[in-house]
Amino acid sequence: MKSIFYKYRKFFIGLFVFSAITLYLFYGALKPSKMLPIFNPSDVNPELVDTTVQYVSKYHTIADFSFVNQNGKTITQKDYEGKIYVADFFFTTCGSICPKMTTNLAEIQKVIINNPKVMLLSHTVFPETDSVPVLKAYALKNGVDDKKWNMVTGDKKEIYTMARKSYLAVKLGKPSELYDMVHTENFVLVDAKKRVRGFYDGTNKEEVQKLIADIEFLCNE
Repeated sequence: MKSIFYKYRKFFIGLFVFSAITLYLFYGALKPSKMLPIFNPSDVNPELVDTTVQYVSKYHTIADFSFVNQNGKTITQKDYEGKIYVADFFFTTCGSICPKMTTNLAEIQKVIINNPKVMLLSHTVFPETDSVPVLKAYALKNGVDDKKWNMVTGDKKEIYTMARKSYLAVKLGKPSELYDMVHTENFVLVDAKKRVRGFYDGTNKEEVQKLIADIEFLCNE
């Protein structure tokens, strides 16, 4: 038996290697590759989308914007050009979900701190009270790194428009108040082509870990 194996050892070794490669390729083909959806307004809960864009089913991207951050600097789409980023909506005096959301964004900031491809962007829904000095104090309190994370304020109509027409992330507020909005717990993942790739519960640790994994996936996409 040993002599037969020795005589045909090259054949058996080749057969073993071929079988191993075949099995690897076979199971690799069966295993579904990870994919992240591309969200359009028609894919999202209508409560979070402005009625003028609810019908849009393809080619949705984040519109150009211009806001002012915690340092009084004007932040535009150019600052996020070619970047993957996480956007959310909050206000500094919120005592319910905002503290958890901000804490979790701070954890994400730690993960992406040395990744030049990724940034964060938080919009206040109460610009009338969240002035630049107020945002700066809030940013300092929560360990915001100015190079990675902008907390922005600006014209309420513009914030409302971005929230409901671009990020698809806030609900209508009081009908009696113009451009009133109620922010949600959503973190919105935007890719380098300005497309919405995911929504995550910013108060949920498991969802935040999923978001971090999806950020890494987009970085390697």
